[in-house]
Amino acid sequence: MAATLQPPILSQPGSGAGAGAGAPGGAAPAGGASGLTASLTGTMNKKKKPFLGMPAPLGYVPGLGRGATGFTTRSDIGPARDANDPVDDRHAPPGKRTVGDQMKKGQDDDDEDLNDTNYDEFNGYAGSLFSSGPYEKDDEEADAIYAALDKRMDERRKERREMREKEEIERYRMERPKIQQQFSDLKRKLAEVSEEEWLSIPEVGDARNKRQRNPRYEKLTPVPDSFFARHLKTGESHTSVDPLQTQFGGLTSPFPGGLNTPYPGGMSSGLMTPGTGELDMRKIGQARNTLMDMRLSQVSDSVSGQTVVDPKGYLTDLNSMIPSHGGDINDIKKARLLLKSVRETNPHHPPAWIASARLEEVTGKLQVARNLIMKGTEMCPKSEDVWLEAARLQPGDTAKAVVAQAVRHLPQSVRIFIRAAELETSIRGKKRVLRKALEYIPNSVRLWKTAVELEEPEDARIMLSRAVECCPTSVELWLALARLETYENARKVLNKARENIPTDRHIWITAAKLEEVNGNSQMVEKIIDRAITSLRANGVEINREQWIQDAEECDKAGSVVTCQAIIRAVIGIGIEEEDRKHTWMEDAESCVAHGALQCARAIYSHSLQVFPSKKSVWLRAAYFEKSHGTRESLEALLQRAVAHCPKAEVLWLMGAKSKWLAGDVPAARSILALAFQANPNSEEIWLAAVKLESENNEYERARRLLAKARSSAATARVFMKSVKLEWVLGNTMGALDLCEEALKHYGDFPKLWMMKGQIEEQMGQPDLARDAYNQGLKKCPHSIPLWLLLSRLEERVGQLTRARAIMEKARLKNPQNPELWLESVRLEYSAGLKNIANTLMAKALQECPSSGILWAEAVFMEARPQRKTKSVDALKKCEHDPHVLLAVAKLFWSERIITKAREWFHRTVKIDQDLGDAWAYFYKFEQQHGTEEQQQDVKKRCENSEPRHGELWCKVSKDVKNWQQKVGGILELAAAEIKNSF
Repeated sequence: MAATLQPPILSQPGSGAGAGAGAPGGAAPAGGASGLTASLTGTMNKKKKPFLGMPAPLGYVPGLGRGATGFTTRSDIGPARDANDPVDDRHAPPGKRTVGDQMKKGQDDDDEDLNDTNYDEFNGYAGSLFSSGPYEKDDEEADAIYAALDKRMDERRKERREMREKEEIERYRMERPKIQQQFSDLKRKLAEVSEEEWLSIPEVGDARNKRQRNPRYEKLTPVPDSFFARHLKTGESHTSVDPLQTQFGGLTSPFPGGLNTPYPGGMSSGLMTPGTGELDMRKIGQARNTLMDMRLSQVSDSVSGQTVVDPKGYLTDLNSMIPSHGGDINDIKKARLLLKSVRETNPHHPPAWIASARLEEVTGKLQVARNLIMKGTEMCPKSEDVWLEAARLQPGDTAKAVVAQAVRHLPQSVRIFIRAAELETSIRGKKRVLRKALEYIPNSVRLWKTAVELEEPEDARIMLSRAVECCPTSVELWLALARLETYENARKVLNKARENIPTDRHIWITAAKLEEVNGNSQMVEKIIDRAITSLRANGVEINREQWIQDAEECDKAGSVVTCQAIIRAVIGIGIEEEDRKHTWMEDAESCVAHGALQCARAIYSHSLQVFPSKKSVWLRAAYFEKSHGTRESLEALLQRAVAHCPKAEVLWLMGAKSKWLAGDVPAARSILALAFQANPNSEEIWLAAVKLESENNEYERARRLLAKARSSAATARVFMKSVKLEWVLGNTMGALDLCEEALKHYGDFPKLWMMKGQIEEQMGQPDLARDAYNQGLKKCPHSIPLWLLLSRLEERVGQLTRARAIMEKARLKNPQNPELWLESVRLEYSAGLKNIANTLMAKALQECPSSGILWAEAVFMEARPQRKTKSVDALKKCEHDPHVLLAVAKLFWSERIITKAREWFHRTVKIDQDLGDAWAYFYKFEQQHGTEEQQQDVKKRCENSEPRHGELWCKVSKDVKNWQQKVGGILELAAAEIKNSF
């Protein structure tokens, strides 16, 4: 137990009080001597306690009886030790070798504080006695029971507690009201203030430190010359009178020598004061003009005898002299000091002189900059950069002198000679400088190129002949010479170039172009093949990508044969056999993207030679020709395609459609007849033949074809087309009969049920239509259009409740379907129940958070101020959804931001060309805000895209009245349907 500084409270034997009290019966000791001895002994025992020096009893805590607790001193626990000190045990295991490690371990082992000070009679220990024990399932159940009891007790007191808290808050608010509440009665009185009283209220101003916050500069007003002239005549006045002046009749001037003032009184014939003289203002003005002329002449700069300073615009031109560095003046001083230190430390360091000169130039001290850089040329005469900087900073003639001096120091510097040529104002002077430069540096390609550019073609050819002798390894000079030579001489030049530079491909490609231009196309292929062989022999790696880029450049330059020859030569280099088709298709697409159509055509041609039976390659080539070629090239390609792939129905159909669009119906029929022979009983070809006849008003032939198709290839689509043909021709009964027959064979084909319901609805029989839709939904419960048709039928007949129930049932059978949610929202919105519609929309967006059609609808359900925010949320969720992009375009349209609206319409039709609604809205937009040219452009692009989807587009295109309309006609009708209600 630790020692304490508390005095003990135990009574010990031998003390006076203890001795007397301790005698049995309280009897006194016998005899006087004995009493004296006892008294002496008691006195001695008072001085020396008998328990001192004895060990403390077991469990003894000094002062415990009066509530004191022991504490520990440094002497009890030894000297302090750092956490990183090693422990006494030399063989301690890792993790326990320092004092800090053992202290952490002790804390981890015993986290519980079982000290008496942590004990309470009612609650026990502050921490859990069993926190280190395992937490088992029965402990968890017990904790849950206790938690439930606490919650139950809390609920019983909850109402009373909340009421008490509310009363306390109200009491607090009454004692300490808010400033807003204190002025509430005054605010109510504002309703009685009239407009005149309100406008008469003065503006609130801050008068504190007004002079410091808004300093007013001293205003100086020009005074006219007459003011000075008038006041000069009045002379001087004095505030005091000398006593001597009173002896005369007037005021005597205090000046010695008898000078009299001009005041009335004793005027003498002496001299007047100087202030009375006449002031000639005209002479002052002349002197001022003379001074201004002198200043202007000082700053003028003479170039060929003419001043470059405009005296009238002098003050205006001073603005251009204001330094525009935009930095702090302290930073400039620091930079100047630092650069000065660098110059003094290392005066032969060129960048220091250049940086110093540029700093002074930026701060507007041009002359200082010039002086510095000239000093730099003295210290660094062999630095090319310093001389060039000096030439840049100096004015015209001085710059020429600087460059001449630089040439004397650096006669082999190409850049200095180029700068010297630039400083010359005449072409002749430039030529003279460059020719002098070529005498010093005859092997500089840059100097030769610069000199040749200044010459006429004939002189340039002569110079290039000399240039290739001096620089035989420069490809550019050889090629430039070949371009200027005749055909025969150009061939010789290129042959020499190949001998001097056998590793450059551009010489071979130029030779191939030369042969192509001169009509020798059969040599082009040989030259390119020979180039590949020669370059490989000289150790040059054939880089396929570089050669394809060269081919693209040839294509853009019009060298088609060379381009195709390069493609054929390098297209297969470095590609594994199994990767050829995929790689070549990517190469073709890349060429199309770069505008190199002949390269892409050459790649497709080579691919078709290697893969003649691959339908996908033929299709890609056909689509390429359709987009970028002519009709003749497309038809020729398709003829070859069907010869190699006769079973590819799509190729036959593309050929027939091309003929049909060109107006050659018999040729289209013959192609389809050949397709029948190659693909008997093909549904696609049957339907194409029917479409060809119906589009050309040959309805009887179309009916016969359909009848034959139903007997030989009786598919659901054939039946559907048969019903559609009878329906659009007005034979509704025949269409219904065919529909009944078709449903016997294909009861699970939803389009037949839709057509049956729509025909009966058109005939004015909504009950039969309802039965058709219900029967169809039993067979096809996952057909969304059937649910929508049934719901809209009920809505049209006024059965809103039934329509709502149908949509709920549809959503149960087809969860997470945005079309059904959208229809439900519109149903409520059209009924005027906007709150329910908004609630449904919120649920829909929770269930289908990435649905573009729902977000697009949600944007326009909001009030106008909130639409922009909603559109931003929609774009975050569906960044590339065409419906959302269309909604944003319509939003800009509604706000009359025409440029942005057009930009978003372009984005929409680019991201999804098949969405007819986007084209319809775009066309309507251009009708209102665009030119005739822009409208035709949209219409043409729409016709090329041939869209087939979209709510509004399908509504118009599938209407039986519009069955013969082309894409352009449908676009016009769809745009006419749009009303700008958004």
